[in-house]
Amino acid sequence: MPLADLTFEQWRAFAPSDARRAALDAAEAVNGRVTAVETVEHLGASLHRVRVEREGQEFALIPGGRLTLGFDLDTWQPTPEQAADYAESWDAGFGYAPELRAHLVRVLSPRRSVVLPTVLMAVEDENMDAPPADIPVLLEARGLRMPTSDEWEHACGAGANTLFRWGHECPLDRIPYGDRVGPHNQPNAFGLRIAYDTYRTELTTDTTAVHGGDGGESACGGYGHLLAWLPLATANRQPDMADFVYGPDGEDVYETFSTRPVLGL
Repeated sequence: MPLADLTFEQWRAFAPSDARRAALDAAEAVNGRVTAVETVEHLGASLHRVRVEREGQEFALIPGGRLTLGFDLDTWQPTPEQAADYAESWDAGFGYAPELRAHLVRVLSPRRSVVLPTVLMAVEDENMDAPPADIPVLLEARGLRMPTSDEWEHACGAGANTLFRWGHECPLDRIPYGDRVGPHNQPNAFGLRIAYDTYRTELTTDTTAVHGGDGGESACGGYGHLLAWLPLATANRQPDMADFVYGPDGEDVYETFSTRPVLGL
């Protein structure tokens, strides 16, 4: 079976020896070297993490296959504390609707089924040194490409159906910016440093969405605690921020955006 056809479910069933063999195959395919193969607990079972170094940059193995992405608002209930925090933000003039669920409908991607290839994705996002339209060509010259929006969301959530990659809740006594002990500081299940700083704005091939942060808008604007954490939500596509990034106002500030390169297998 080609490594690109490896599915997330198959990967979760691999023994450590199988995972190491796949790691070596992935490294060989991209002329890289394996730097780590480890096993962590995720979603009540074991999950292998693989890192491959290529030309000084570290990548994590992201198994694909048929996957369910997006956030299921029909089965989710906010905690009383989340609802109250959002109500305070709404009263202060922030948010898209009086009720939290209606606000989330506006910013989160819907539940859906997709099929994705297995890829290697950069452990760290990298700052952009050219306008978004020029990035695909620059990455191609390095043998890389931008991720799709679906690939980013899957890489972030790693199969979790929760609001954030770490669960449904977030600290409501502080905002994530400047918080060095919050759950966003830990690597995700695949070993990526992702959805970790709301001042980041990660771009994919989808010009209607940005991921992993809002450029600091919510923190700087004093939107409230929950609204300051929501840019880190796995399915948050932040359409208004995307309009800014790809509109005339974003043309001269592309250095503040980033992308997370992908290596095909």
